[in-house]
Amino acid sequence: MTTTRTVARTAAGLALLLAAACTTPVPPRIQAGTAGPAVCAPPQGPPGAEKPTTIDVIEQAYRCILGTYYSGATLDTRPLLSAGFAALTQELNRTGHDVPEATMPALSGDRATDWTAFETVYRKVTDQVPHLRDHLADVTLEAIVAALDDNHARWTHDVKRPPDYYDGDGYGLGLEANVTGLQADANPGTALPPLFVTTVHGGAAQTARLRPGDLIEAINGSAPFIGGKATPAIAALYPEYPEARPVRLRLLRQATGRRWSVTLTPGLFQRDLTTLQVVQSKLLDDDIAYVRMTGFAPDSANRALKAIARLRTGRTLSGVVLDLRGNGGGSPTEAIRLLSAFAHGKNTAYQCTVDGTCQAMRTDDTVELLGLPLAVLTDRGCASACEHFTSAIKDLRAGHLVGTRTAGLISGPAQPYLLADNTLLSFPDKHHLGPDREVIDKIGVPPDHHVPLTPKDAATGHDPALAKALTLLRT
Repeated sequence: MTTTRTVARTAAGLALLLAAACTTPVPPRIQAGTAGPAVCAPPQGPPGAEKPTTIDVIEQAYRCILGTYYSGATLDTRPLLSAGFAALTQELNRTGHDVPEATMPALSGDRATDWTAFETVYRKVTDQVPHLRDHLADVTLEAIVAALDDNHARWTHDVKRPPDYYDGDGYGLGLEANVTGLQADANPGTALPPLFVTTVHGGAAQTARLRPGDLIEAINGSAPFIGGKATPAIAALYPEYPEARPVRLRLLRQATGRRWSVTLTPGLFQRDLTTLQVVQSKLLDDDIAYVRMTGFAPDSANRALKAIARLRTGRTLSGVVLDLRGNGGGSPTEAIRLLSAFAHGKNTAYQCTVDGTCQAMRTDDTVELLGLPLAVLTDRGCASACEHFTSAIKDLRAGHLVGTRTAGLISGPAQPYLLADNTLLSFPDKHHLGPDREVIDKIGVPPDHHVPLTPKDAATGHDPALAKALTLLRT
């Protein structure tokens, strides 16, 4: 997804951007509504070595947004430039290098005139702090993209990992909570108290002997919820390299009444290799196929369908449980292909332009129908392509949704564009609507059966959503 730094800086997210680029035609040079054309084209392979970001790169990104973004043709660019300039001045202040000329120029709403005014002041300011020029360009462009307020708009650059990182490592505190990193970073308004540990993967959390179900009462001395609303403190549970600092937690273990504090230092930890598999499957109660998908990665739909076929061999299945909790999305093509095993001849979604012209996305009727009852497990970690899938299942009445509402992070499929500094700017050129033409972005897909996880469930290993799904399939 946006936007979310958790999604934006993953290798999987970058791979999906590049995969999309390989099938996207190169557009012509685009008139962005400002003076002169700007190149705005997808990459033709992995980007080269990253170069310093400059004001010229910021201008290229600005023109790319105006010429290609979903609402670029009608966008008021004044909030974007104001956000960029605010970030510039805040960083000058933070580093102790504020300058008298750092005053926001008057903006008229004319795109060409406003850019010229912005660039003139920007150059005048950054010329006085040349040692900060590259960094100031970074924060300015990040703020301009963030001002789009689009969870699928992001600027992907400077992905840093620990020196001894290898594929399969995790980085952080070694835990997950019921409020996901996706929520904490992109949509905290969806979080509900209390905050508690749901999974311990390893690392500092394992060393400190934290357990699922432990309530987190404070993070670095701050309450995770105030008046029932999530606070920014929760984001500290999901630190990023290299900015991460030790995190102090106050915890309560309800089963014993123990209350204690612990300081966890972020670091690398080795994840259970089974958790890295995009598709996992097993047989439940001798006749229910259970398939967990952590993302809609390339070929994941085929893998899920092959897993169901293997479980079906030699027995009669009563149904399928598809566990999409924590599925951050991926390829819409994969979502449609999996959906097509449960419905044919249907619209799965609409992709719409800013003037309301919509193109239907259809099921792939070459996929054989399974002919089995379906229950889908959802939560606030189900985002993007996962919401494409779940909204279609709900609207088409192809199965039961069980769990909690999805993330509401599905503005539209992001298209990547290569900038002159070899960084990637990505955003949707169309917006997503569900099969009933409903808006899902920032709303999410509600389950048919609301079954949240409680701290007691996490502590005892009970999965109430799965239990409900099995009951539904049996009736």
